[in-house]
Amino acid sequence: MKNIVILGSTGSIGTQTLDVVRNNPDRFKVVGLTCASRKDAMMKQAAEFGVPEEHCYVCDGDYDENVRKLIEAATLDCDMVVNSLMGMRGLEPTYHAIMAGHDVALANKETLVAGGSVIMKLVEEKGIKLLPIDSEHSAIFQCLEGNKGREIKKILLTCSGGPFRGKKREDMAGVTAREALKHPKWNMGPKITIDSATLMNKGLEVIEAKWLFGVEADKIQVLVHPQSIVHSGVEFMDNSILCQLGIPDMRIPISLALGYPDRLESPDEELDMFGAGSNLTFMKPDLETFSCLKLAYYAIGQGGSCPVVMNAANEVLVEKFLRDEIGFLDIFDRLSDMVYAHVTQKDLTLEDIIAIDKETRERLQ
Repeated sequence: MKNIVILGSTGSIGTQTLDVVRNNPDRFKVVGLTCASRKDAMMKQAAEFGVPEEHCYVCDGDYDENVRKLIEAATLDCDMVVNSLMGMRGLEPTYHAIMAGHDVALANKETLVAGGSVIMKLVEEKGIKLLPIDSEHSAIFQCLEGNKGREIKKILLTCSGGPFRGKKREDMAGVTAREALKHPKWNMGPKITIDSATLMNKGLEVIEAKWLFGVEADKIQVLVHPQSIVHSGVEFMDNSILCQLGIPDMRIPISLALGYPDRLESPDEELDMFGAGSNLTFMKPDLETFSCLKLAYYAIGQGGSCPVVMNAANEVLVEKFLRDEIGFLDIFDRLSDMVYAHVTQKDLTLEDIIAIDKETRERLQ
């Protein structure tokens, strides 16, 4: 029996994690939950899964108080912490979960985008498992299983292209939040859905992949794959390519992370190779129109504080767009201005990262 804590249990990843637990009651026990504001929904989950009320945390106060509660939850007595939080508030709970010796199933991109150097060093020091939940990174992880130590020629990171695939900049001038939130394949929270529309989500995943798999960004190739069946792959030095395929269902990578090294039986739909799996296409991303992806490559090339600034600025600008305070194209333009003007700082501590993130947000308010 594996005891798990779920940070962000009422969101998309959190509820699907509980689906996996529900289907495997003899393997997992939930011992802690957190939510942002949906207390009633979380307490229903707690009642179903037998989580003590004192291990249920509502994080709807100020930022510092929320992070304190998340750290307390992440350091409960458990075997694994599932981090499905959105934004920078996920970094410190991940850090402290690792410090406590817990394995981490990670869906929080910002942990590695902003804190990759600090987190991966700590993972090595503590000897814990950091298992990716993102479908793309889970796919890469699976392709590398059995090939540890073999040199990689490149990582093939797929993306659907979002709701505006094939559009040019002028086509997106009047895009509304409602339009941008219509993702063609995945059901996700609003922030990550907007990031998918700008392709910033894929940029963040490039940075994640660099840290998770120890490869430089120039060995990570993004492929636009509208069907979202091939979740990513790895090309080795002999030009062989291994890919992982499956229907767009986040419960697959979640179950792999929770059950690792075992694979859990799934009661859900399987991929029909004569149906959805029979017509797979790939194309290059348009880096000029979707400049956020290009910006992410620049940021990871700069390293240090540059990805921290990019991530923080993007979070603020996406929030402003969702509140109808700025236009869709303003995300691209204001983000580029801020990142290209930034003077990069190196050799950051966790405290440095948090301070730079806070300063960046304040400048954009």
